[in-house]
Amino acid sequence: MPRTGPPQASNKPRRRIRKLRLFGLLLILLVLGSLSFTFGLVTSIASEIPSLDPARLQQREVDGYVYDSKGERVLAVLRGSQSRILVPSRKIAPLMKQAIVAIEDKRFYEHRGVDVHGIMRAVWQDVRNQRVVEGGSTITQQFVKNTYVKSQRSIGRKLKEAALAWQLEQRWSKDRILTAYLNTIYFGNGAYGIQQAALTYFQHPASDLGLAEAALLAGIPSDPARYDPVANPRAARARRDVVLRAMLDQGDITYRDYASATHARLPRAEDVHLSGKRGPAPYFTNYVEQQLIDRYGSGRVFGGGLRVRTTIDLNIQRFARQAITKWLTDPNGPSAALVAVDPRNGKVLAMIGGNNYRKSQFNLAVQGERQPGSSFKPFVLATALREGISPDTTFVSGPVQIPLGDKVWYVHNYENSDLGRISLASATEFSDNTVYAQLTQLVGPAAIVRTAKRLGITSPLKKYFAIGLGAEAVNPLEMARAFSAFANQGRRVDGAVFGNRPRAISVVRNETGRLVDDNRAIQRPVLTENTAALVTSLLHNVVTGGTGRQAQLSDGRPVAGKTGTTENYGDAWFVGYTPQLVTAVWVGYPNTLRPMLTEYHGDAVAGGTFPALIWKSFMERTLDYLHDAPQDFPSLSLPYSVTRNVVYRNGQLELDNGNCNSTRQLLYFAGQGPARTANCKVNEVDVPQLIGQTIAQAKVRLAAQPLTPQYVYEPAKPRQRLGIVLRQYPARGTLSSYGKVTLVLPKALHGVVPRLVGLRLARAEARLERLHLKWRVAGHPPPGAKVVAQSPGPRRAATPGLVVTLVVKGG
Repeated sequence: MPRTGPPQASNKPRRRIRKLRLFGLLLILLVLGSLSFTFGLVTSIASEIPSLDPARLQQREVDGYVYDSKGERVLAVLRGSQSRILVPSRKIAPLMKQAIVAIEDKRFYEHRGVDVHGIMRAVWQDVRNQRVVEGGSTITQQFVKNTYVKSQRSIGRKLKEAALAWQLEQRWSKDRILTAYLNTIYFGNGAYGIQQAALTYFQHPASDLGLAEAALLAGIPSDPARYDPVANPRAARARRDVVLRAMLDQGDITYRDYASATHARLPRAEDVHLSGKRGPAPYFTNYVEQQLIDRYGSGRVFGGGLRVRTTIDLNIQRFARQAITKWLTDPNGPSAALVAVDPRNGKVLAMIGGNNYRKSQFNLAVQGERQPGSSFKPFVLATALREGISPDTTFVSGPVQIPLGDKVWYVHNYENSDLGRISLASATEFSDNTVYAQLTQLVGPAAIVRTAKRLGITSPLKKYFAIGLGAEAVNPLEMARAFSAFANQGRRVDGAVFGNRPRAISVVRNETGRLVDDNRAIQRPVLTENTAALVTSLLHNVVTGGTGRQAQLSDGRPVAGKTGTTENYGDAWFVGYTPQLVTAVWVGYPNTLRPMLTEYHGDAVAGGTFPALIWKSFMERTLDYLHDAPQDFPSLSLPYSVTRNVVYRNGQLELDNGNCNSTRQLLYFAGQGPARTANCKVNEVDVPQLIGQTIAQAKVRLAAQPLTPQYVYEPAKPRQRLGIVLRQYPARGTLSSYGKVTLVLPKALHGVVPRLVGLRLARAEARLERLHLKWRVAGHPPPGAKVVAQSPGPRRAATPGLVVTLVVKGG
């Protein structure tokens, strides 16, 4: 046989070795590249740390300016040094440092700039609550964010901020970082930095801050507008107490300190003094500054060189002040707030927020949320018209009782001025409360809230039935803006930059004149043109023949508006408009809800008195100045109406199926009305709530409907009370008369604990022994002792071996 040579060596191991060498080389290059990149990034970031020093930032500040609508008059100088005073650590009260750490970053002294533990905790809380409830940024990160303004908001910037925070912790002490943070954060009301905040709110330096004061200030930076003690004292107090609780949990204060601080008073509005000089229209200017801060941050607003042109016309502002002083002459009498808006472009032309800005910076036009009374009824009217209810629908004007589940809403007209059966149009003209209460029930509070929000009301509105009569607080600025949608053919005007907010700012430029933001008008349809025209037509009747007659203008031009007077005459409103101008006027006492019973020449102040007269004086002067000729409101089309029987059911109006009780006849525009037909039953009755009642009580309640009970039993738990309804089917809703309601009752499987109170001890023991129950007697009973108490009590489910405790007294 031929001999074979040795097998050839495989090339595969060699190839594998070459690949491993190549991979290793690439890995080394990657590591070297990463190290080089990291070193370069760290070096680059580290080079920026000196620029974060507040003292250096202040040296680089450039004054900004707020101008009037013409760009000629300076309303305010946006100078950082006016709103911020830098102080060293030793001049900040230790309690202030403890408070800000407790609420903003309780692990501040443990982490190194970025708190992974805190981020995970915040994410978990947000997931649990299905909304953002806790932030994960450390104080160091917040400080970097507040002072690092080189790039736009992006993920890259977030990463760079985190890296810079970590680097900062390597180079600065914790106390230096905390001091720098307190010197740069915004505390609201123009106070930038802790020293200015202490002076603004408490008129003493930061070194003298007490516990309650420090806690109040520490709670403000997370949302300066929401926790403003002047504008929102209730929210500010609650936030302060949260800070105090955090300090207590951290061990910074004792419970005695905590309890005492929670009872401390907040600073009064008249004691809060803003920094810097103010030009004309100070209330308006302060409102503009807050809008700027919300968008750009306080670091850029104060000392960032912004040039801001606003919408205010100082001549119109002067007319507003003169109109108020013409009619409100008593310095100790009521005050007024006034806001004027051009409905065509949303510009805020005038804003009067109080009598004397030096004495009180509380802006009645923006912060002074008061009940609007009947001036809120146009939102109820617009809701009804949107749902197709014709203004020719009739109601009975007179005292009404409106069932609201387990409560009843009683409504009457002022001074019992009932008008009998009247149309919705007439009820609007004469501001009939009882008709509008019925209308509120028909359309529902939730729908009214939606309409008001669409039109521009931004204050929190609860979905209570009393909202239809103006029981939910609003302010003159948002009322003027909301009514502007009626005057602007159903279109709300937003700003392209500032969104759904009153358009007080037109253009923002930087120090070189380059455009930063153009807040041009954006028209947003919120009502149909015909619905807006119908509302306007009905509000026009209020001025021509109703409660707003004193607002009629001398030149006879068409005017629409609505008066508002709250119960006991504590607030009086008139909100009215022409096609070119909308103005809201509020009259009342700013610091308290004080009835104005005699201030109008010996009579009460209602919406048709001082507010309407101020409105008239202002409008006549302003329209003449603007050279706006009289103009008719847009024409309207009143669609054909049909009668429909409806019932309020399941929180909405539904069509009667022929079996419903308590139906109403409403006139609906053709093609509109409820789409759903009610499933009312023959001889329908409501199913009462019976859970927790005894069997006897449930029987009586069902017989009164009338309904028929049937019973289902389930094993009772030990010690469970017997003869009590646990569940019912159906739990709510309706049934036909004598329909069956199933009641679920507990049933004892091992006997029932007997009633022993009043028995002699020996007899009680014998009874328990027969039932195979155990007992324990408290104390040492004398002979002939009687049972005076037992646990568990009688009529409770027993279980084998259950111990009954007996309390006895001598016989």
